[in-house]
Amino acid sequence: MTELDLTPQQIVKELDKHIIGQKRAKRAVAIALRNRQRRRQLPPELRAEIRPKNILMIGPTGVGKTEIARRLARLVNAPFIKVEVTKFTEVGYVGRDVESMIKDLVEMAVRMVKEEKTAAVQEKAAANAEDRLVRILAGLEKPGRSSGPMGIFEIFAPEKGRPPQPEPIVGVNPEEIRERLRRGELETEMVEIEVEESAPPMIGFLGQSGMDEIGQGLQDFFSSMMPKRMRRRRVPVAEARKILTQQEAEKLVDWEECTRQALVRVEESGVVFLDEIDKICGTAGGKGPDVSREGVQRDLLPVVEGCTVWTKYGPVSTDHILFIAAGAFHVSKPSDLIPEFQGRFPIRVELEALTAEDFERILVEPENALLKQETALLKTEGVNLRFAPEAIRAVAEIAFQLNKEQENIGARRLYTILEQVLEEISFDAPAHKGRDLEIDEAFVRQRLEKILQHKDLTRYIL
Repeated sequence: MTELDLTPQQIVKELDKHIIGQKRAKRAVAIALRNRQRRRQLPPELRAEIRPKNILMIGPTGVGKTEIARRLARLVNAPFIKVEVTKFTEVGYVGRDVESMIKDLVEMAVRMVKEEKTAAVQEKAAANAEDRLVRILAGLEKPGRSSGPMGIFEIFAPEKGRPPQPEPIVGVNPEEIRERLRRGELETEMVEIEVEESAPPMIGFLGQSGMDEIGQGLQDFFSSMMPKRMRRRRVPVAEARKILTQQEAEKLVDWEECTRQALVRVEESGVVFLDEIDKICGTAGGKGPDVSREGVQRDLLPVVEGCTVWTKYGPVSTDHILFIAAGAFHVSKPSDLIPEFQGRFPIRVELEALTAEDFERILVEPENALLKQETALLKTEGVNLRFAPEAIRAVAEIAFQLNKEQENIGARRLYTILEQVLEEISFDAPAHKGRDLEIDEAFVRQRLEKILQHKDLTRYIL
């Protein structure tokens, strides 16, 4: 599904399948996504002037801020990256540079496009791999001589230290071999093929955490300068088919075109989610440079406003990347951000705290609902687990109560409660194989009663 296929109403409907409530936030991201499609239909001179309206989500943890952005990007197959802004420091200090998030986004896009292109040629690659397997089994193709430092020694002593060559299936027509391959009769037959030898990673090459990008760049440079080294492997036909299919797919894909499409996709459809944005609010009355707060805001400004970031695949413009920032703002407020940064996020959406009714819906309604996950996990052990409606309501009410009395961690509270309720059943699951188990309200309250009575323990357990 692409942006062109989706109206704002359809986007909200799709998000409703995974996220309960938060209608305002869903509407905001749906409009932002639709505006991208509208912009593409404008004349080029006007299209270049229209920038995305970045969104600032405000709300406590666990209410769906990250999930809305992630599901939105997945919905339209857009490059998406989530970054914690607290990891960045001002340029000139040890730490991550803010431009590294755009480089990571490009890497994500390149991987996405390569996977799509590889999937598109998979059928042709599988056919070519089968042809090669037939020739290898018939003795019509043999692996070439390995390249690298040992190659010269193999010229003078080609048989020394080499594993025994596979015996070709002599006297058999290649088409007969092909039929036997398709019937699965030769899956355990051993064949010798050539695979590319990957270069060992340069672990800890420069020592400093802030120099990891330079180290990666140097490794890529040296890898491109060194010739590819191939080595022989003796593997079963079943494994050889997978390796040869991958090799043939790489021959069929235009990798330069993949890179070009990835850069375009980042510039036109990229989504960057800036989490914990409230943690870089400057402290009032602070003295001296604040390299992890206002300094980071100043460095983020040009990237969010629109600039060109140089990556190993080429320059990338951030003019039309959609930035979604989020923060709880418990001890600060959006106005504590520097004015220039506030202006880059014109759309403000406040997400609502979850109620007991929301928790009850979260447990059962989404496609990836928690109770569906727990039931599926125990099903693998042969245990048929069922939650009574009263038990579901009890779990939701207890989660809401604990969030109210302790720290409000939103829907994440449900994970801790369910783990506590199902701990014994999960531990003894092999002994319950083949049984139907129903969780009722009495069982839920009995499992949580002691913890709820001792409120001092809840801060550590729940």
